[in-house]
Amino acid sequence: MSEWLTLLGMEGNPLLLLCVLFPFAGGLTVYGIGRRSPRAGAYTAVGIALTEFLLFLYLFLHAADAETVTFGWHSFCQTGMYFGLDGFRLVYGLLSGFAWLMATAFSVEYMAYDKRRNRFGMFLLFTLGATAGVFLSTELFTTFLFFEIMSFTSYVWVVQEETPAALRAGGTYLAIAVIGGLVLLMGLFLLRAMAGAGADGQVWIEELFLLAASRSDVRLLWPVGICLLFGFGAKAGGFPLHIWLPEAHPAAPAPASALLSGILTKAGIFGILIVSCRMFWHNGAWGALMVSLGVITMVWGAVLALLSVNLKRTLACSSLSQIGFILVGIGMAGLLGDENILAVRGVMLHMVNHSLFKLVLFLAAGVVYMNVHRLELNRIRGFGRNKPFLHLIFLSGALGLSGVPLFSGYVSKTLLHESIVEYGEGLESGLFPVLFYSAGQVTVLEWLFLISGGLTAAYMTKLYVCLFVEKNTDDALQKTYDGMKGRYMSRLSAVALICSALATVIPGIVPHLTLDVLADMGQGFMGVTETAAAVRYLSAENLAGAGISLLIGAALYGFVVRTLLMRPCSAGRQYRNRMREGVGLENLLYRPMLLKILPFFGALICRTADCLTDGVVVFLRRSVFRDSPLPYELPEGTPVTHLLGSVMDHIQYGVRRLRAVGKEKKPVYRKRWEHKLAALHSAVSEYNTMISRSMSFGLLLFCIGFLMTVLYLLSCFDLV
Repeated sequence: MSEWLTLLGMEGNPLLLLCVLFPFAGGLTVYGIGRRSPRAGAYTAVGIALTEFLLFLYLFLHAADAETVTFGWHSFCQTGMYFGLDGFRLVYGLLSGFAWLMATAFSVEYMAYDKRRNRFGMFLLFTLGATAGVFLSTELFTTFLFFEIMSFTSYVWVVQEETPAALRAGGTYLAIAVIGGLVLLMGLFLLRAMAGAGADGQVWIEELFLLAASRSDVRLLWPVGICLLFGFGAKAGGFPLHIWLPEAHPAAPAPASALLSGILTKAGIFGILIVSCRMFWHNGAWGALMVSLGVITMVWGAVLALLSVNLKRTLACSSLSQIGFILVGIGMAGLLGDENILAVRGVMLHMVNHSLFKLVLFLAAGVVYMNVHRLELNRIRGFGRNKPFLHLIFLSGALGLSGVPLFSGYVSKTLLHESIVEYGEGLESGLFPVLFYSAGQVTVLEWLFLISGGLTAAYMTKLYVCLFVEKNTDDALQKTYDGMKGRYMSRLSAVALICSALATVIPGIVPHLTLDVLADMGQGFMGVTETAAAVRYLSAENLAGAGISLLIGAALYGFVVRTLLMRPCSAGRQYRNRMREGVGLENLLYRPMLLKILPFFGALICRTADCLTDGVVVFLRRSVFRDSPLPYELPEGTPVTHLLGSVMDHIQYGVRRLRAVGKEKKPVYRKRWEHKLAALHSAVSEYNTMISRSMSFGLLLFCIGFLMTVLYLLSCFDLV
């Protein structure tokens, strides 16, 4: 095997390459099988996703010394393709495989009546391979390659339904992906020049530590860091590049929404971690920037989720808010310096928890959509009544996302909250210099964190009460919902839901045996190697923080949701949409900027430059380069046609003169042949031009040239 790898320009463990390329081959296989039998194609996709999960599980169980597991394909596209394993990559590789397996299994029923499900299955697996390539990459150009593949293959998810709303959401998603990718590539070129990359141009992620340490002025790294943050942040969904999230999730099928929110956004966070924990490790200014972006994202997303009256849109805005929690943790890791172990572990665990929560919640939303084909809260209200299985599944995700104790979300939010508290106490004691935030500002930050947690609890309570407690205002519709007992999902979908829910419940019950192990594995990627002290998650101090958020959530639900966000109607009370249609950064800023303002100024600049160029040329021709008088030009034809026509006209005139001898009226000399020959020449020239520009003429010349070349080569041989 090693000899074959060396012959192909490869070295290392080929299982890593298999994890990346196998889903691409599987996607083509699924499409081929699905052309004959869509149902067989759907189950084949489940089998391929299961195989991918088992591959990552094998690596997870057998890669004891993960840092030595690498793979390099040196001859790939001249720059090479490089993968590796560490604890973080193992965790997210396994988590990606699990999420894809659950989403693919659920899609068998969800996409059963979709005419385009064959295409969906193929691109579902293509995106799995690209995502695996992102998380396993150890070199930034390899990361960029699979990051862009992931963006374009997942675009097909968003436009799957091909409705006007889906196509518009897909356009927004693709625009953000393309612009972010171009800025990311520009940052990589700058980084490559600054880092003095090797002969083949590799920029190794592990060596970014050395790059930052070797720069006497770290400010020179900021242009590179901003470009990389822009590119990766576009996929992560952080403010102000979040506009695709609220549009893409409601438009995409539920299995795709679960993966977009749970996994693909973490690919963007993976890139942000590379920048923050490698290039700007312990950089307070960068940490302050990340905290500022995180706070805006966290609060804004939670407010949008509270105001939304669409089930999947609420979950999408919730993802935006939870990304903000993670960005705050990344920022606190930079501000805390060597004391950042709580923030690092909180970031790692909240990434994992959010991936699992959104897997559960979006699949549960998919169950609702499969049966109702609507997502508006007033329409789906009361659907979950008398459905205990769906009730428990949704409740596990809602309680975990809200940070309720004994659920895994409580653990990660506690660690993030404690990192903020630790930084505030360090400022008061003089352990940290007051450069970016004062102790009072950190207190405001802590309260914004707790209020955002309360907003999370409020909008999840809103969804839970709407689906499982309240009755629909339409009695006939509620009677239809009540009659769906045991007939609202298949067994395979139920298995996918229960496995996803158990993955969120069990870690919260035994965090020291599960979540702490995952945090130990992931913290090395973020630059922390020391062992963390055991955290008493259920201590009074930690429970107090969660309790404050939950109390805030209860107050917001009672005084905001039940009063301001509901209105009376003839059959009771209905949820009220307080968000004006078309209000948002996309319609107020991005679309006018990209479609109107920039084209206007671009056209103005180009027209001005064109007019100035013409003016300079005219001025020079009239001053310095005066036109010389032109020689005599023929009115028509060429000198040949003029000479030949003149001769023929004189001959014709002479013949007429001979015929007119003895007659009183003499013939008049007319230039008839000269005009006819000039017109004939023009027609022939036009036909020749048309023929010479045609493909047939080009092919004819190519064949003649090829034949002459072959004859010449044959003449070079001694045939005798």
